[in-house]
Amino acid sequence: MTSVVRLVDLRETPLDVAEVVAALDDEAAGGLTLFVGRVRDHDGGRDVDGLDYTAHPTALEKLREVCERVADEYDVHGLAAVHRVGTLAIGDIAVIVATTSSHRGDAFAASRALIDTLKAEVPIWKHQRFEDGTDEWVGTP
Repeated sequence: MTSVVRLVDLRETPLDVAEVVAALDDEAAGGLTLFVGRVRDHDGGRDVDGLDYTAHPTALEKLREVCERVADEYDVHGLAAVHRVGTLAIGDIAVIVATTSSHRGDAFAASRALIDTLKAEVPIWKHQRFEDGTDEWVGTP
């Protein structure tokens, strides 16, 4: 049997929504939900110039663990999660998560759990640079 977890990765190169959707191609799946997180131009009322994502050496392993846990908890056919690391510009895709299931409710619930758990547990930290020349770290221990 093919694993439900179809694609898990951390990459310094741009992320591709089409790759994620293709990885989850399954004629038995009636629904596919997709979340695409992008770098926005503001945060907390401040103008963002760009950011860097840094991952702990265990981040990929932890991301895979999160994916496996979500796959075990929800009735899904397929699951994918990719996160960008390195320097990103405004509008760049930072993270893509997606799930497929026979029914939309399961796919939506699994995708929400996947992105929320990823953000809470995977050791990836954001260093934001603001247009006024200041910066801040987000999500560091």
